[in-house]
Amino acid sequence: MAFVSLHNFSVDGIAAAVPAYSEKNTDYPYFSEKESKLFTKTVGVEKRHIAKQQRLTTSDLALEAAKKMINALNWEKSEIDFLIFVSQSPDYYLPATAIILQDRLGLSKNTLAFDVGLGCSGYIYGLFTAANFLQNGQLKKGLVVVGDVSSYTINKEDKSTYPLFGDAATVTAVSYKENAKPAYFDLHSDGSGYQSIIIPDGGTRNLISEESFKVKDFGNGVKRCNLEVSLNGLDIFNFSVTTVPNSLKEFLQKINKTPEDIDYFVMHQANKLMNEMIRKKLGFSKNQVPYSIDKYGNTSSASIPLTICSELKEVAENKPLKMLLSGFGVGLSWANAYLETNPMVCLPVIEV
Repeated sequence: MAFVSLHNFSVDGIAAAVPAYSEKNTDYPYFSEKESKLFTKTVGVEKRHIAKQQRLTTSDLALEAAKKMINALNWEKSEIDFLIFVSQSPDYYLPATAIILQDRLGLSKNTLAFDVGLGCSGYIYGLFTAANFLQNGQLKKGLVVVGDVSSYTINKEDKSTYPLFGDAATVTAVSYKENAKPAYFDLHSDGSGYQSIIIPDGGTRNLISEESFKVKDFGNGVKRCNLEVSLNGLDIFNFSVTTVPNSLKEFLQKINKTPEDIDYFVMHQANKLMNEMIRKKLGFSKNQVPYSIDKYGNTSSASIPLTICSELKEVAENKPLKMLLSGFGVGLSWANAYLETNPMVCLPVIEV
């Protein structure tokens, strides 16, 4: 287990942005009324914000969130030492989107900027990387940008993916704060499950060809081509309800915490039935576990900070919090974090 405690790390603010356009799953034409009700009841998604109508990118959403975050904190752009962009939907194959954002935001050319290609666990990996940069005080301020525009790589006739995923980007402002309470991180990976969530073609392993665009019918309402997301729901479900709670139990033991010691347990918004099983296995109350999946769907790496902005804004702005965070999924990759935050800037969810 990659278990690490890091010091002098402060989360100063979180902003989230979603496309203004949204769709309700009750209007999804490939669901029967019965299927729609069952999907809402078990998976928990009622509507999603998607970028298909505007051709927005993850970085477009992040740009708006970052501008408002910097203004709300009254940060000077010249003071921002690094920008980390965590996403699996970059603007281009190359160059790195983080570098493009550095320029679009007007940050200094001395800004350290790079991409991290992770999905569901990506927010915690991004915070972990930022905390490492800050703990010795040589770097003072940074932005952790996470999110995905998944709708561009999902087939509308794929019932296993289209009604599930939404688009979002978030920006977390972090800084060096001497003697801040330690932050604890626990990070894992298991590449043997890489095919459980995958876009088969488009990388250097399987270059794009004519075959890549051919839509195949897999039955049971699943149609897609090899440039679109393939999701093995059963594999992900089994992984999430076994590996994830076991990992969290070990993590809580290592940091000597119980559910009673924690104000909020914010999970990746993957599937409400699945997340509820994890919650119950760990012994957290319903009031400790916020959900935003009903309004935004599964927003990949953005789901944890989006949930904080959407569901915990008032409390996060007004009191110190003890938070347990857990992201899990594509990779397979999973990561946990324990943070003690002071009152922070937490902006209302921005629609672009």
